[in-house]
Amino acid sequence: MLRIAVPNKGSLAEPAADMLREAGYRVRRDVKELIVADPDNDVELFYLRPRDIAIYVGSGRVDAGITGRDLLLDSGSAAVEVLPLGFGRSTFRYAAPVGTMSTIADAQGRRIATSYPGLVQAHLAREGVEATVVRLDGAVETAITLGVADVIADVVETGATLRSQGLAVFGDPILVSEGVLIRRADVAEDNGLGVLRRRLLGVVTARDYVMLDYDCPAELVEQACRITPGLESPTLAPLQDSAWVAVRAMVPRAGTNRVMDELYDMGARGILVTHIAACRL
Repeated sequence: MLRIAVPNKGSLAEPAADMLREAGYRVRRDVKELIVADPDNDVELFYLRPRDIAIYVGSGRVDAGITGRDLLLDSGSAAVEVLPLGFGRSTFRYAAPVGTMSTIADAQGRRIATSYPGLVQAHLAREGVEATVVRLDGAVETAITLGVADVIADVVETGATLRSQGLAVFGDPILVSEGVLIRRADVAEDNGLGVLRRRLLGVVTARDYVMLDYDCPAELVEQACRITPGLESPTLAPLQDSAWVAVRAMVPRAGTNRVMDELYDMGARGILVTHIAACRL
């Protein structure tokens, strides 16, 4: 039986549950459930604190897990990323009082407050910067005001919270994080884990692509296929009118309207977009 660790709370919990549900797995119906058996898929889901998931996976207590890339790297566990899942994206940056620092080298010898000490220490080591890392749980924006740090390292979205504290980001991002599927580094991908990865990849792809169908003048098929090359190749089918061909191809969801405009201007008609519920590639 495949054992999967899932976040029991926080910003990753609901997106992870939605993705597993779309992948055909049974998820909990009540937040009080900590273990959910899914005998149809030979799977057990264990609902754990997001920060603990990489530790459980790395120790071999569970076979795989869904957590944040930031939490995985901060943990120092023997787990590795298998698949990025496209939700819970965040950027980690350094911040200091406005106008005081411009590069990470300016943090030399300073105190850096963060909730992710392992992540920050590893980054400082890569950059060759020596600094004191102050671990805090929860929000760190007030650490400088309260005198426990000179710099903070935290998730930055709009920057509004930092500006309210008189802070500004500096240097390159420490990390761009998102939800990821992880497994233990020294364990080969077996059938159960392979099925899990393929199913989740199918959900990620279905969310990123749509199916585009349209009718195209036969003499313009090559031009149309350059606009919609699909993943391997578009599907072509003859119509009753031999002067026209039906074309079907997967296209990135983000560019759908632009592609439809290009096809229409070229001469295609009957352009339809269909959402993809799931796929295997």
